[in-house]
Amino acid sequence: MIDSSMQQFTFVAANKLEWREVTAPKIESAGQAIVRPLAVTRCDLDLYVANGTVPMKDKPFAFGHEIAGEVVEIGDDVTRVIPSDKVVVPFQINCGTCEFCQQGYTNACSSVPRFSAYGLAQSSGRDWGGGLSDFVLVPYADAMLVKIPQAVSLPVAASISDNASDGYRTVARPLKERPGSPVLIVGGMAQSVGLFAVQAAVALGASKVTYTDFGSERLAHAKSLGAEAIEVQYGSDTPVTEQFPIVVDASSLREGLIYALRSTQAYGICTGVSAPGRLINGLPVAEMYMKGITYEVSRVHARAKIEAVLDCSQCGKIKHLDVITRILPFSEAQQSITDPDTKIVFVRDEQ
Repeated sequence: MIDSSMQQFTFVAANKLEWREVTAPKIESAGQAIVRPLAVTRCDLDLYVANGTVPMKDKPFAFGHEIAGEVVEIGDDVTRVIPSDKVVVPFQINCGTCEFCQQGYTNACSSVPRFSAYGLAQSSGRDWGGGLSDFVLVPYADAMLVKIPQAVSLPVAASISDNASDGYRTVARPLKERPGSPVLIVGGMAQSVGLFAVQAAVALGASKVTYTDFGSERLAHAKSLGAEAIEVQYGSDTPVTEQFPIVVDASSLREGLIYALRSTQAYGICTGVSAPGRLINGLPVAEMYMKGITYEVSRVHARAKIEAVLDCSQCGKIKHLDVITRILPFSEAQQSITDPDTKIVFVRDEQ
């Protein structure tokens, strides 16, 4: 039985997040489920929201969106999970039946407000709850929830709800189309996504994985994962010494994006994991045109990628735990949420 109230980690203002008592969710329709979060990884974006780098209105909202947990209650029409199942909760809300969901574009589900996600209420205008809570309501349980294989740990499963799947998708399709190609990953502010991309590129057979960054710790981390690590201070005119058929921009910086695009060889593909600024001057559009390169930028379609990434983790092809830098109890979220670690995981204290 779920109590009428629960504890929720709440964004109040930049550098001010606190635990609050709020009304607990209830099942309101037959296709819903309630999940008790057991592990919640800090998304790369969460750090910048929490510390004010990405400004938010000072309007409280539930925090945390990379979730692995336990099903505690289901509606009458739910058939794919039962109470006690351990599940990944994809960070985006998606119905599974609309035209976009049917095509695998779960980021663009048309049944809910645009950009609907856990822990990011200010994007969609609706608070769907957050991972750092006693419970979360899953509105489309059969479409969204994915059972966690026994061989996959809860911290790893939580990361697969967003960042690990994001890193994977940046190289999976390009390497399938161009097997064995060398890959460049332009690292930076999307700290863990860039490193997850390194892991995926190595695992999926890239002949060479090069990782650039301005942060010494991330460079060392990328090298330990199998990349050639090169320090680069990104600028609009930073020299490009080599071009690659597959490039990932995980810098989240204007200058990093320009460097990534200029590093993409003729008819190559550059995938961006974020939009570093609404309008960017200095993009090498003429050069992109002459070389005929493809630039793809979007949020990951998380639900569509989760099972493939879980499979890679289950068989040991990708050791996602090697990207995680610290595991802490939920009770330390308030004092640790803005720590500079690359990838923090919060686990329920009694786990």
